Amino acid sequence: MKNLYYLYMKNLGQRHYYHMVTPSPWPFLTAFNLFVLIIGAISYMHYYGGYLFFYGLLNLIFIISLWVRDVIREGTYEGMHTKIVQKNLKFGFILFIISEIMFFFGFFWAFFHCSLSPAIEIGCIWPPYNISVINPYKLPLLNTILLLLSGLYITICHIYMRLGMFEMVIQNFIKTLMCGFFFTFIQLYEYINAQFSIADGIYGSIFYMLTGFHGMHVLAGSIFIIICLIRTLLGHFSIVHHVGFECSVWYWHFVDIVWLFLYLFVYLWGNL
Repeated sequence: MKNLYYLYMKNLGQRHYYHMVTPSPWPFLTAFNLFVLIIGAISYMHYYGGYLFFYGLLNLIFIISLWVRDVIREGTYEGMHTKIVQKNLKFGFILFIISEIMFFFGFFWAFFHCSLSPAIEIGCIWPPYNISVINPYKLPLLNTILLLLSGLYITICHIYMRLGMFEMVIQNFIKTLMCGFFFTFIQLYEYINAQFSIADGIYGSIFYMLTGFHGMHVLAGSIFIIICLIRTLLGHFSIVHHVGFECSVWYWHFVDIVWLFLYLFVYLWGNL
């Protein structure tokens, strides 16, 4: 098989196993719309610029969908994703997850800085005075159970994928998505009924930044899994070639682990 691929590449004038990416506008357009999205988000927080935020968000979703389409075409229909390319794609995704960990590391640093040494402006206590904290043994505990279940389902899904049992893969995909959607709904309900907002001092800012940023990752992971579910139904994955699916599994486990830290420190320890 290796020699056949080499002969195929040789006929195309290519003497290596790497995929040379064709010129694409998507990286530049993605970066530009991320800039628009951030400017719109900052403007929205100052009570203007909401339209700019949603414009950047919709454009970003559209451009990323086109970029994903191109990657799927290259890997599934054109056969460009050799074993070496798959290895590099996995390594690149690991680096992406590490960059996401650095984001959360900064937010947790702010949390521990403020909670371990509360400033005199907030009365030298944590949580600050007059903050009605959320009971960690109710909705947050339920959300923790849901995410742990989703992590179990996506792991079972991975096992069935390697065994080639695609019907079971689809079933566990759906179970994972249900847990993710229930988690998002419960978190929205928690936000609506919370007794404090993001404008209520340092506690509100850190709480909503950490949990909200994590909630965005849950939504992104759910979309990632939906794409993998559609690709499974279309027959894009095989027992030995399912890089996109493996990346979605890693991403979902990353989301689970971050939530465990959130629940243990922000909800439980931070509210003692």
